[in-house]
This record gives sequence, C-alpha cells and structure tokens, in this order.
Amino acid sequence: MATPYANALSDSRMLSSSISSLSSGRHQSSYIAKVYRQAAQLFLTRRLPEALSTIEPIITPPPQNDVNGTYNGDLSAFAPIASASRGTRVKVWSFYLTFLNSVVELGAEEGKHAFGSTRWKELVSKCRDGSVWEEVVRDGYAGVEGDVDAEVVINLATLLLTHSPSQRLNQQRLETYLSTSARPTFDVSSHLQTSHHLQKRHSHHNNGTSTPRDLNTRLKLLELYTLHVLPRNDEWDYAREFISMSEVLDDERKEAFLLALHTLKEEKEEAEMREAKLRQQQQEQMEQRRKESENRRLEQSRAEDERRKREEENRRQPRGSDEVFRRPQAPPASRPSKPGKKTVGPPPGLYDRLSSMMGSMHTLVSATAHSMTANPMALLRTFLFLLAFAMALGRKDWRERIMRVLRQAWDKIRRTVGMGVKVSYI
Repeated sequence: MATPYANALSDSRMLSSSISSLSSGRHQSSYIAKVYRQAAQLFLTRRLPEALSTIEPIITPPPQNDVNGTYNGDLSAFAPIASASRGTRVKVWSFYLTFLNSVVELGAEEGKHAFGSTRWKELVSKCRDGSVWEEVVRDGYAGVEGDVDAEVVINLATLLLTHSPSQRLNQQRLETYLSTSARPTFDVSSHLQTSHHLQKRHSHHNNGTSTPRDLNTRLKLLELYTLHVLPRNDEWDYAREFISMSEVLDDERKEAFLLALHTLKEEKEEAEMREAKLRQQQQEQMEQRRKESENRRLEQSRAEDERRKREEENRRQPRGSDEVFRRPQAPPASRPSKPGKKTVGPPPGLYDRLSSMMGSMHTLVSATAHSMTANPMALLRTFLFLLAFAMALGRKDWRERIMRVLRQAWDKIRRTVGMGVKVSYI
C-alpha cells in the first residue's frame, strides 16, 4: 500500500514532467515559427535553394535507429512540424507546397541551374507523380491519412491538379481522405504507438462540419473533387451521383453544384467540337494546298511539254524560200588551170538583184494567192474581166473600136507633149 509521501512524490514527478514537456513544446513551436519566417523571406526574394535548405529540417524526420524503420512511439521519431499547432502546420505545409509549385514553374533550364539537374528532377517528380502527398502524410501526420488538415489537403489536390498528367492518384487520395475524415476508425494499437501529444488529434472526429470554418473548408474540398478532379477523369456520372447523395450539401448547394457540373460538361463538349472543327479545317486547308501545288506542277509540266513540241516542230519545218535563192558560192579554181588566165564571172550585184527580183515575185504570187483564197469573189470578178477582155479582142469590130480609142488617146498625148516642148523652148 502506497504511503501518502509516495503518492505526493509521484504526483510531483508527473507535474514536473508535464511542465518540462510544456516548456519543450513552447520552445519547439518558437523554433518552427522562426524557421518558417526565415524561409518565407528567402522565398519572397527568389532565393529558392536557400529557402528549401531552411525549411527542410522542420518537415523531415530525424534518422531512425529502429531496424524495421517503424515509429517507436517517441515524439522525436516524427518531423518537428508534427508536434506544432494546427495553424503552424497549415502555414508550413502550405508554404512547402507553394514552394514546389514555383520550382516546377521555373522550367528545366532555370531549375537545373538553381538546384542542379538531379535535385530539380527530384522536386518536380514529387508534384507530377503525387509522391508529395505520401510525404506529407508520413512525415507530418504520423501516416494517418484522415488526420491531415483540410487546408493542406486542398493545397495538395490543387498542386496535383496543376502538374500531374493523370488525376487517378488525386481522385484516390481525395476519396480516402473524405472517407476517413467523415467516418474515422479507432485503431487502439496504432494509437498506442504514438505519443500523447499526437493522440489528442484523434480523440474527437466529426465529418468536418462542426464549425463554419470547417464547413467552408469541406465545401471547397467537395467542389475540388466533384467539379475538377472527377471531370478530368471523365467521371461525369459519378460526380453527379456523388453530389446528389452528399450529406454535407443542402438542396440549394446541390442544385448549384449540379448546374456548375452541367456547364463544365457543355463547355468541354463545345471545346472538343471546336478542336475537331479546327482540325478538320486544317486538314482541308492542307488538302487544298496540296491540290493547288499538284495543279501548278501539272501546268508547269504541260507548258514544258508544249514548249518542247514547238521546238520540235520548228526544227522539222522546211527552210524558207529566201534560203532557196541564196547567193551561190564561186566554184573553186581547178588546179591544172593555166597561169595568167582569170575566170570571168558575172558582174557584181547581179545575183543580189536576181535574188531580190525572184523574192519579190514570190511574195507577189503568195499575196495574190492568199488574197484570192481569202476573197473568192475578187478572183471571180478578175476572171470574168479577163474573159470579157479576151472575147472583146476576138471580135473585129471591138478590136477596131479599141484601136481607134487608143489612137485618139495617143494623139492627145502627143499634142500635149508638143505643146509642153514649145512652152519650154519659149
């Protein structure tokens, strides 16, 4: 049976331990707040590598001595942020997720220059494959999915929604969180493995709507899940069913959510139709340009063929008549010709005049033939005139009459010439 002194001593030790723990907790909270302010200042001045090295000690658990790598129930087994107050946890994890978003937006060239190729790829992979979610749950909340602060869950889901190519993991994590936070499970063995400080979070659970702030946060989670993540996975029917059966949403909010979901689906369908129409127009334009190019090529080929045909026809045409009457070359003198004798040739210019005269006659005949071919009536009138003239010469009385007219004309001409000579003499 314990004595009153022993009981008093035991109570004194428990009080001393509580005061020491409280003093240590206050010192830890002060340290975390100071580190957070330093990291935030470095981040605002775009000194990202320094900001990361500053914030990492409070979000990373210390090395574990346990061989199996499991927590041994001591508070020191978790990251320092795990023992901070709710407001501090939300600030630190929100800052860390915002920091990762900025690292991804740096781009490959600037990111590798700032952090190095390996480190930058590691940070980006956390956002794209969703491993940052597991990191936050494991290091900051003792691996309890439903114990993560709702504001941190919203930031995690938004980060994956922005940078993860697939939203399947995001959907799975949100469904797990919504389920565990609404219907918590009391695992005594897991609770015994954690410290009394961490167990206080699990002592009372609700569906996240106990206060107006909790309700507002819960509504943001439902909006993110039903209007963003599920549509990205083409889960339109499931999103509509989830909204209709939600216990958190009242009738007015359900109607607003369903209307927003319907609008999003219509916008997506219209965007898909516009994209399909744009692709069709681009294909038609490409086809039109291809046809135009083919037509130009055919026209060029046809023009080239016609040019070759004309050249071939010009080569096959006989030489003109002017080449027939080319000036002949003087025959070369025979070798046994006698010395001192010169070959007498035609006078200079004779062949030129002869060629010119023959060319003129050829032109006249060609022009006459062309004129007669073009105007048959003129040919007929000429033929009738010659026929009438020949018939007139065939009759004696007509011949005498014509001769008489000619003699009279000749007498007039002779008298006129004589008078002109007299006048010139005078």
